[in-house]
Amino acid sequence: MHSPTRPDADQGLPHPRPPRTEPDGELDAELQSVIAGARRRALRGGDGQLDTAHLLHSLLESDPAVRAVFDDGARVARLLGLLVQRSIGYGLRWQGRVEDSGAVPVVRERSAREGAGWSPSALSAMELARSRAHEGGRESADGIDVLAALAADADCRAVEILRRSGVDPQTLIERIDGGFGEPLTG
Repeated sequence: MHSPTRPDADQGLPHPRPPRTEPDGELDAELQSVIAGARRRALRGGDGQLDTAHLLHSLLESDPAVRAVFDDGARVARLLGLLVQRSIGYGLRWQGRVEDSGAVPVVRERSAREGAGWSPSALSAMELARSRAHEGGRESADGIDVLAALAADADCRAVEILRRSGVDPQTLIERIDGGFGEPLTG
């Protein structure tokens, strides 16, 4: 007699793939290193989840291609300065709150069972980065894909920091999509 609750066990069918618990499975090694840095930053800051500001901070620190998108070192320095202030004042209002811009409701529903330790907005950005890579014919996302995905979520923490530094997120996306041709203004 076979079990009505697990017919695949008795029929020799493959078991369904377990749900992914990390959003970084299809990323290149360099981007996985960026994510590891963001994860360390979140832990050091006592944050319950890795959020989009952690991702932006780690991208700016470790990815030269991401820094090149911003035209000059002064803009990168301003962004990093704002990101550092997160732990000493600027981002204190974020402590104890889950970052969820609501940009992708599916991610919000899924985040309880997948991606534990990631904010819903950060999960959404990683999904969009993977989509951008696949649309570009690449198997894995890179830092530029993640930067564009972060900028696409108008209500995430990374975009708040971009705006405070004088970077318009839409202009940033256009610059990335245009191969960095037009300079950033602001």
